[in-house]
Amino acid sequence: MRPLDDLHDCPQTRRTFLQAGAAAAITAVGAPRARAADESPLAVALIGCGNQGRGVAKAMAAVPGVRLAAVCDPDGARCDQARTELGVERAVTDMRRLLDDDAIAAVIVATPDHWHAPAAILACNAGKHVYVEKPCSHTFDEARQLLATAQRTGLVVQHGTQSRSNPLIARAVSLVREGAIGEVLVAKAWNVQRRKNIGHEQPSDPPPGVDYDLWVGPVPFHPFQANRFHYNWRWWHAFGCGDVGNDGTHEIDYARWGLAADALPTRVSGLGGKYFFDDDQEFPDTATLAFEYGDTAGAATRKQIVFEMRLWSGNYPHNCDSGVEFHGTDGMLFVSKRGKLELTDGKNKRQELPEPAAPLLTGSHQADFIAAIREHRRPRADMTEAYRSVALVHLGNIAVRLGRSLTVDPATGRIHADDEANALLKSPYRPGHWAAPATPT
Repeated sequence: MRPLDDLHDCPQTRRTFLQAGAAAAITAVGAPRARAADESPLAVALIGCGNQGRGVAKAMAAVPGVRLAAVCDPDGARCDQARTELGVERAVTDMRRLLDDDAIAAVIVATPDHWHAPAAILACNAGKHVYVEKPCSHTFDEARQLLATAQRTGLVVQHGTQSRSNPLIARAVSLVREGAIGEVLVAKAWNVQRRKNIGHEQPSDPPPGVDYDLWVGPVPFHPFQANRFHYNWRWWHAFGCGDVGNDGTHEIDYARWGLAADALPTRVSGLGGKYFFDDDQEFPDTATLAFEYGDTAGAATRKQIVFEMRLWSGNYPHNCDSGVEFHGTDGMLFVSKRGKLELTDGKNKRQELPEPAAPLLTGSHQADFIAAIREHRRPRADMTEAYRSVALVHLGNIAVRLGRSLTVDPATGRIHADDEANALLKSPYRPGHWAAPATPT
């Protein structure tokens, strides 16, 4: 595995002639452009018509100048539901029909996790901008491939970590970075909730109207089973990333944002397992992860992110099911996407919040995606940020799954002297499948 600047990504598809035009149009993403933004209608298609996908599509449609052009899902009933609910005329089961449509400028990828990176890479190679739900990949290797593809094509790829567009969380991050609690050494994040038992099931026939082979896509085939299909696919190694990758991605992301951990960690530890549930799910219901940064020669300061997950509890820190505490040498700042922000000094005394030094963020995460396309700039949750955050998801899951700590090369993400762990960085694919990204060399 080599550094990203030397990484090969997926091979060209039949529509890669669009790449040159797309790259020219989005030259140097992130740099301001002098010319006026293009205000022509932007056609957006939805790939993955579950609750999250339809919700994102509704928010996208509310952005001025956006037109929802089509929906796609291998479940025909979901496709029809989304077409009616979102008021679009076109519905297809195979995403290739949308990627081949030159009139579609951008896609929302809200599929199960195992499709996130393959679909996003295919879309970029077809010249489409991409809003990809979190986590942006099913494995660490896929995140690197998607980042490399976004860099190569110059297209806008927005990650569905909406906290990057949350004014309260952005204010908290600003306070931390402006020194409100001194030098910040530790960020502690959590996801605590009571999940449902998914029971025990046996393989069966898929529901009528579902193209199950298409739903499985490029990963090794697993027969249909009711409790690893809609929504519950999250709890299976073949299709999801567990709740560390589901809800945990959000808290891990803004913990890393505030801590200014702008690289990969050097050491990862994880403990956990199924402490509570007796069912078929493969991922832990309990986990404690720790990520250390800066444990390298020449590093000025070491920093740490801690993440706790309990999926059987209703007892929340600060009465919030999710949140982050930033611990500094002069105090502690707590923030949650549930709308809480608190500041305490070094003696645990509550402090008044200072006035923001900069204007608060405005506009939704979806509006920022559209603005980034029109203004030829990076979105708030671009693929560099997505890659660094989901790396923690994947490395943490590997540490828990193997029951041991990992020593990581922050330049490549490769795990030192651990072939078994390194094998889990990669994605197994069905040989010759049309959606399987090429393996980097």
